[in-house]
Amino acid sequence: MRVFELRGTTRTTESMAERDKGPRIREIPAGDNRQRLVCPDCDYIAYENPKVVVGVVATWEDRLLMCRRAIEPRKGYWTLPAGFMEMGESPEEGAAREAWEEARARLEIVDLLSLYSLSHISQLQLFFRARLLTPDVSAGPESEEVGLFTFDNLPDSDVAFPSVRWAIDHYLQVRNIDAITPFRNPTGSTGDMSRGR
Repeated sequence: MRVFELRGTTRTTESMAERDKGPRIREIPAGDNRQRLVCPDCDYIAYENPKVVVGVVATWEDRLLMCRRAIEPRKGYWTLPAGFMEMGESPEEGAAREAWEEARARLEIVDLLSLYSLSHISQLQLFFRARLLTPDVSAGPESEEVGLFTFDNLPDSDVAFPSVRWAIDHYLQVRNIDAITPFRNPTGSTGDMSRGR
């Protein structure tokens, strides 16, 4: 393998022999019922599993924290602080990290608000209710801008994803309740924007 330094980034190239190692054959392993990537040399199976997204519905008094996305997908649209969980962190830690990365928000996780299954994109999304420790927020590298909005003045027409709207709606249903049962996808909704549901 060769490593190249390009303006502060590292690029790795692999030789043909290196690419011909590891899981690279798609087949149904013995005792399984789905195609998987399998290594023909040692029978190692590389399981491909759904991605876990974690986020927060974070408030300061009666205002909601939202971020305008600076990256694709849906650049320029408003979202809640959320992103992919990293290895070695709990869902709560991941949600708090995403709030810091996107909005420089310091917060306290209250409880799990919702769990949404988006099988068409192989995602499981968890949103937590959270309280901001301070109203001092600012755009992180993945946000064009951030804001604290009253619930009657949210950027409704520019919301990035269906699950953002679901999480806000579910939060409004329980915002004055201490202990809740987490919500699931709204009935009949998959979050598949191409199908309108």
